[in-house]
Amino acid sequence: MKSFNNYILDFLEYCELDQNLSQGTIRMYDYYLHHFESWAKRELGRAVKLSDLTPPLIRKYRLFLSRLKSKKTKKLLAKTTQRYFVVALRSFVSFLEKQELEVIASTRIDLGKAEGRSLKFLEDKQLRQLFNACETKTLTGLRDRAILEVLFSTGLRVSELVSLNRDQINFRTREFSVMGKGRKVRLVFLDDEAAMTLSRYLKKRDDGFKPLFVRLKGPTPKNLVEDPDGESWRLSARSVQRMVKKYVKKSGISVDASPHVLRHSFATDLLRSGADIRSVQEMLGHKSISTTQIYTHVTNPQLKEAHRKFHRKKD
Repeated sequence: MKSFNNYILDFLEYCELDQNLSQGTIRMYDYYLHHFESWAKRELGRAVKLSDLTPPLIRKYRLFLSRLKSKKTKKLLAKTTQRYFVVALRSFVSFLEKQELEVIASTRIDLGKAEGRSLKFLEDKQLRQLFNACETKTLTGLRDRAILEVLFSTGLRVSELVSLNRDQINFRTREFSVMGKGRKVRLVFLDDEAAMTLSRYLKKRDDGFKPLFVRLKGPTPKNLVEDPDGESWRLSARSVQRMVKKYVKKSGISVDASPHVLRHSFATDLLRSGADIRSVQEMLGHKSISTTQIYTHVTNPQLKEAHRKFHRKKD
């Protein structure tokens, strides 16, 4: 009989080969499922079996998660984070069902009520302040301005941004393809300002490295001869996140912005300007329209007009 761990490995292989999920998603599933296995092993005092996946045990695990504190922040895990653990477990059980194994029905695994999402985005004035905080007379400042402009122009996720290569960008049509979640390819577009800033940045670079955005400081890698494309110089997602935070502080805007807030700002700007939600869904690379609909409550002009027309009106 297979061990619980071997079933997890089968599931991760299925995610990679049949579901075509990204390596980042697979790593998180790996972490969440082994976290459950370790907890269940302690709880049961023995190795975990598929027959142990019962509603009472899973409910007890959810209770454990609700009282678990993050090692980093020392605070209780957010409800959204708790759901990630249980979603992974339910996906795993759904896979086991497809293998016709005797397990609990995945529909019996309750995810709990989701937290309401607080949507942060930047207004035009705040965006301008953020962009202008970059000193474009330097290559670093020009690169950083290009990053901010591209994030807002395309709505890219930060992981998608840092994976870009120079030869992907078509400056004539001002568009390029990007591979997003689920290995799904979509087309994104550069506005005039983003295209101009990005072009200036690339013209100022004197290297032949392949990555679109590279670090400009730090030690020269010892393996440069073995790395002619400059992959070791590629900017990391964490570096971009830190960079955005730096300019948020420098610009003095009131929103605690991140690369993802620029993605929210992109979607909000499109919908406010009259773009249809299906087009925005496609440009964001959302699998489900319901994910895109989180933006509609802040972009619905009828709601604002109704408030203006009827709120505090006297008889």
